Formats: sequence, C-alpha cells, structure tokens
Amino acid sequence: MAAGEQMYLAVMASGPGSHVAAWLHPETDARAALSIASHTAMAQLAERGLFHMYFIADTPAARTTKLDLYSRMPIYMNQLEPITLMAALAATTRHIGLGGTVSASFYEPYNLARQFASIDHISGGRVAWNIVTSANDYAAQNFGLDKLPPHGDRYKRAAEFTDIVLKLWDSWEDDAFIRDRAQGLFFDPAKQHVLDHEGPYFKIHGALNIERSPQGRPVIIQAGASEAGMDFAASVAEVIFGAHETIEESRHFYDQLKTRLGKFGRAPEELRLLAGMPVIIADSAQEAEDKYQTLQALIHPVVGRGRLGMDLEADLSNLPLDEPVPEELLPKSANFHKKFYDTIVKMIREEKLTLRQMYLRYERARRTLRGTPVQIADTLQEWREAGACDGFMVMFPMMEDGLTRFVNGVTPELQRRGLLRQTQTEGTMRDALGLKRPPHPKAALSRAAE
Repeated sequence: MAAGEQMYLAVMASGPGSHVAAWLHPETDARAALSIASHTAMAQLAERGLFHMYFIADTPAARTTKLDLYSRMPIYMNQLEPITLMAALAATTRHIGLGGTVSASFYEPYNLARQFASIDHISGGRVAWNIVTSANDYAAQNFGLDKLPPHGDRYKRAAEFTDIVLKLWDSWEDDAFIRDRAQGLFFDPAKQHVLDHEGPYFKIHGALNIERSPQGRPVIIQAGASEAGMDFAASVAEVIFGAHETIEESRHFYDQLKTRLGKFGRAPEELRLLAGMPVIIADSAQEAEDKYQTLQALIHPVVGRGRLGMDLEADLSNLPLDEPVPEELLPKSANFHKKFYDTIVKMIREEKLTLRQMYLRYERARRTLRGTPVQIADTLQEWREAGACDGFMVMFPMMEDGLTRFVNGVTPELQRRGLLRQTQTEGTMRDALGLKRPPHPKAALSRAAE
C-alpha cells in the first residue's frame, strides 16, 4: 500500500447477524432482516462509522424442501427484496453507498436497468448492482426451470444481460435533457441512443425513459471465483468481493484479476477488491473468543450437516458426526459455489476431519477475526499493506453489537493510523471509492476524434 492510501469498507446487511446461529442468541433481534427500522438504524450507524457501502445479499427464492434444516437455519427465508430496500434506505441516509444483489439469471435487463437508474437518481448517485447468476435450484424453479442451467451457460447469459444493461444506461447523453422553455424543447432528439440488440438470450429495441444517472451508471459489483466468474468480473466489475482465508490466497486472487483486466482493455485502478472479513470485537481477546464459541455452540447438528452438504452439493444427512466423510461421496465438480466446494474437499481429503469438526470450523472460506479494536485494526492494516485487497466487506456474526463496536472502536483506530478517511466524501459512490465516472460512449468517441 502506497503512503497516503486508505481502505474502503462495506458492511454486509445480515439481519440478526452473519453467523448461522445468530438468530438464536438472546442479544440479537430475530426479526431484524424484515425490519426497515433495523436496516435504517444499521445503515445510519455504518454511515456514521464512515463505511463506504451498506450491502444487501439476496436470492429470489424461499427453500421449499429440507424444511427441518431451513427452519433452524432461516437463510433468505424471510427478508426484504433488495431493490425495494435500497430505495427506502436512499431516503434515510445521505452519504453511504447502497449495494444490492439481483440475479442476471432470473430478471429482465430493461427492468433492472430502469430500477437501478431510478435509485441512483433518488440517492444522488449512491447505488451499486451486485451481479450474480444464482446458485440454487429453488430460484430456478420459481422461473419455470427444474434446475439451474450449467455454470458456464449462466455466465454467458449474464455477460449478454450486463452488456444490455450498460448500453441502456447510456440511452441518453449527459446533457440530453435541456428543458428549454424558450424553444419548447424538453430534450435534444440527437442525444438519444436507441439500443437495437438481438442475441442468444435477449432481443431488445428501445431506450430507457430516464436520463443518465448521477454516476453515469451505477457501480458494478461481482464475486465470481471460478475461471468463468473471474473473466466476467475482469470484463465489467468495479468492486469485487473476495472470500479467502489468508493474505497469500487473497493477494494471488487479486493479482490474477488484475492480470485479466488487460484482456478487456481495463486498468488496475478501475477495480477495487474488498476481502470478506467476519469480525467479532470485544474488550479483550478472550472475551471475543468466548463470544465466538457461544455462537458455535448454538449450531444444531442438522444445520452443521446441511450447510456443508449445501456447499459440497452432496447429501450428508445420514453420515455419523464423529467420522470422516467418505471420499466416494464427493461430486466430481461444483455447479454452484466452486470456492466453497474446494474448501470442503480440502478439509476432507487433506485434513481428514470428522463431520462435526468440519461444521464447527467451516466458514465458507473465511476465518472469523476475533479480538479488541486494536487487534482488529492490526489485521486489517496487515492485509491492506500486503496488497491483499483495497478494503473489506465486513460481516458481523452479531450485527448490532458488532457494528456498534466497530464504529466506536475500530473506526477511530483506523483513522488514527491514517488508514480510513476522516469525514464522509461529498458526491457519489464512485467519488467515495475513487472510481472515475464513465463518460458517455458518444462523448468518448468525440474526444478520441479530436
């Protein structure tokens, strides 16, 4: 990290908390994921703590099988839809960016482009779209399919989908809407650019009925870790979420991404990597460890088996808890989350852990950081200065307690070290992240001709 460079912070909106058993802890609000009051309070708290983004993960489905598992692990089973929630939070916050997940597998490009452009106007330029291709068949079955298309096919569709959205966001040049009362001319017809697209997945002719957004276009987020996902991210993403346990793994991933950028005519400064970092903060290291172990003890064996089986894409429900998982049960490859699959396979093949040991250790390729505010700041500084990332997607196993402790303890410690901005950045989310506002393609062509 060069002298004077700071870090960027996002917070995962996780209802009662990101830990699978957070809703069981008596100090959390089990209804938080559905509560606009809770989301508003957490977004405003993150804004006070100088976070750059309040991020909302999502999948467009409830689980309809294995309800014994999901009744104990209610992931995505009762929460607000991201676009609606971002619109509400845009009105109750002033500075913080708002990121939301919408699947390119189960949406129409025109609808998404229009909705995100609208929220970018409503928020004054503070919205970001997290592109996903979805990773469960429950979502597929809500949209007329029996199961998800193959991994590679989903990324091909997502690439075409995203290309259409980007072009729709450029339906109008920045100064197209002149509102000239003297001439009786609301917009300059020459500055509309109609999209005429016909591809393998979509056929669209038209333009958005909203002027170009404050950011030029919303910030693009992606989190793919597979070969197809990394290529897709390198082609369009401006913020990448990483899921790596060590500095070395994260730095290697980032180096790979930056190398791929050149294939798409992009420069390293057009990308920000935010490393996923679950954090438990307390007044002492032992107290933080005790908090973590309390949450771990709340994990029901049904949930432990289920989480591993979901990411391994294998049925582990009848296996004994205190014996290793037989290798013959392993699928040959992953169709959902390759990074998570690889992590579990390594635990089975190389570490020979029992099923119980695995579910008590497995954290979806991330290690929960436990410690005092100073210790947390030490680790964040180490990762940032090692070039492993540009900042962090911070997850709090207990949302309200964790975010409050971070804002009151870690934020001022990072500021003291010169690692975090001192005040909120005026302007758009792009301004806060140090990302350039993309010029309209027509304007870019005009400048090139000059």
